[in-house]
Amino acid sequence: MLILILGVALWWGAHLFKRAAPERREAMGNRGRGLVAGVLVLSVILMIWGYKISDGPYWWGRSGASVGINNLLVLIAFYLFAAAGMKTRVIAFLRHPQLVGFSLWAVAHLLVNGDLPSFILFGGLLVWALAEMVVINRASAWTPPAGPFPVKKEIMAAAGAVIVMLVVGILHGWVGPQPFGG
Repeated sequence: MLILILGVALWWGAHLFKRAAPERREAMGNRGRGLVAGVLVLSVILMIWGYKISDGPYWWGRSGASVGINNLLVLIAFYLFAAAGMKTRVIAFLRHPQLVGFSLWAVAHLLVNGDLPSFILFGGLLVWALAEMVVINRASAWTPPAGPFPVKKEIMAAAGAVIVMLVVGILHGWVGPQPFGG
C-alpha cells in the first residue's frame, strides 16, 4: 500500500509544485519541465505497481448498472478532454474541463471498484483534481471565452471521445477488467 500512496503523493506534488513554488519552478526553466515530467512518469509507474500489489477490505464490486454508468462518465470525461483541447463551447461554461473530466473519470472508477486500494488511488486522484481547481481559482479570476465555437469542432471532439473510449477500452481489457462488461 505504501508504494501506491507514494505514487499518488508524487502525482500531487509534481502537479502542485508550480502553484506552491512558482518562483522556484520558473527559475528551473525547461530543466524543470523535464524534472516534473519525470516525477509524473515515476508517479504513474508507482501507482500502477502499487495498485496491482495492494490488498485491503472490499466493500462492493461491479454490477451491470455500475459498469454502464462508469462507461458513460468515462466517455464524458474523454469528451471534456477533447473539448478543452479543441476549444469547443464547453470552455465557455467550465473553467476546468480537463480537471472536471478527470474528476468524472475518478468517480466512475470508484463506482465500480469498492476496495481500499481503489479508494486510495481513485479517491486520492479525485481529491487532487478538486484541490487543483480550488488552487487555480484562488490564484486568478476567470473570464469565460466568447467564441466563436464552430460546430465542426464539437463534432470532432465528440467523435474523438468515442474513438479514444474504444481504444482505451480495448487496452484496458488487455491489462485489467473488461470495461464494457463480459
